[in-house]
Amino acid sequence: MDSLPDIGTMLYNGVFFVIALSVVVFVHEMGHYLVGRWTGIRAEVFSIGFGKTLISGYDRHGTKWQVAMIPLGGYVKFLGDSDAASGKDAEFMGELDEETLRHTMHGAPLYARALTVAAGPVFNFVLSIIVFAALMMVQGEVANPPTVGKLSNIPYGAVDLQPGDRILQIDGTETPDYEAIGDLADTLPSSPSVSYVIERDGQQQTIEGPYPFPARISLVQPQSAAFDAGLKLGDYVTAIDGNPIIGFGDVVDTVRDTKDKSLDLSVWRDGEELNFTLTPRLSDVPLNEGGFEQRWLIGMTGGGLFFEPARQQPSIIDATLNGIDSTFGVLTGSLSMLYHVAVGDISTCNVRGILTIAETSGATAVQGIVYFVSFIAMLSAAIGMVNLFPIPVLDGGHLVFHFYEAIAGKPPSDRVLNVMMSVGIVLVLGLMLFALGNDIFCR
Repeated sequence: MDSLPDIGTMLYNGVFFVIALSVVVFVHEMGHYLVGRWTGIRAEVFSIGFGKTLISGYDRHGTKWQVAMIPLGGYVKFLGDSDAASGKDAEFMGELDEETLRHTMHGAPLYARALTVAAGPVFNFVLSIIVFAALMMVQGEVANPPTVGKLSNIPYGAVDLQPGDRILQIDGTETPDYEAIGDLADTLPSSPSVSYVIERDGQQQTIEGPYPFPARISLVQPQSAAFDAGLKLGDYVTAIDGNPIIGFGDVVDTVRDTKDKSLDLSVWRDGEELNFTLTPRLSDVPLNEGGFEQRWLIGMTGGGLFFEPARQQPSIIDATLNGIDSTFGVLTGSLSMLYHVAVGDISTCNVRGILTIAETSGATAVQGIVYFVSFIAMLSAAIGMVNLFPIPVLDGGHLVFHFYEAIAGKPPSDRVLNVMMSVGIVLVLGLMLFALGNDIFCR
């Protein structure tokens, strides 16, 4: 009976993993399909998943649309392809007339083939940008000057602030915007009570309130000590090893000083006091200036204020720029991590595979729709990036072949292509097994 919760968690993770991956793969393959059609290349099969076909149907263009049994990817098979990896069916191609040959993946003009291949990753990046932008449009952006939007129950008793109050000063420091409040996070000592100067109904008032940066959990990372212990989004850490905790900075300092010794956390959750025991883990942490450093972490993020700031509707331009910036951040962060793994600066355990992706899918779904949709955006950007790696069988490998053809005036020979595709398959499978091993053994 003890295994039932684990089985339930695995099924839950699996369901949301399939949902996330299917969305990302569908958009990726739709990029290939739409640009292929636009450039005159005929698609024979559009498949979500591999293996035995579960559901299928044909459209008026003769393309077979199907959902297959193994939901770990997808493909578009164009006319002239011998397989899902767009290998060339030389025998079939040799039987075609010139007009039909123009509509195959291997007989179309070079520009058509290159655009069709590149469209998959590009659509992934566009999806990521759109999702991040849409989230900002739905949630709104924090409005200056700092204004209280919403108050939630907190473990500190009554709060004199009210929605609509403008925060003019905190502990004697003027706070004209949220940047000024953010600067206080590094300098304001933890204290149960802090002085606030506010503007309410046009009148200034001085009131006492709680420390502005509470030890509230805003994110729990999968495969972390906090996640394994059962901590959740919205929990407030009130004590560690019996010592009172006021701000999230107290949590960070305690974990750093404790290193690998176990910690007893007292947590306030919806009015109930709970206790958890966990041990920090040594982790590679990206730095703002680039690179990584090792720190003792328990795998949860704090931040934010004890109240929900008032928000305003951003412009479409601002939301789009935010989407581009967020997508670019995912790409640069991922590439930085891979570079530092390759040169030996950080552990190879940072390269994770399908099990970690599945766990993250479930973990973000538990924390709410915003977190899950954000994860889909990050996954889409990451898959687009990986597909551009210059490895045969991936889109990046095909683009390298097309670049060679543009320079040499002819494509690589069929023999060279077949050998390179075989090497690419072995390499991709090897990397997948390596990442899967990290999922299992790097806990």
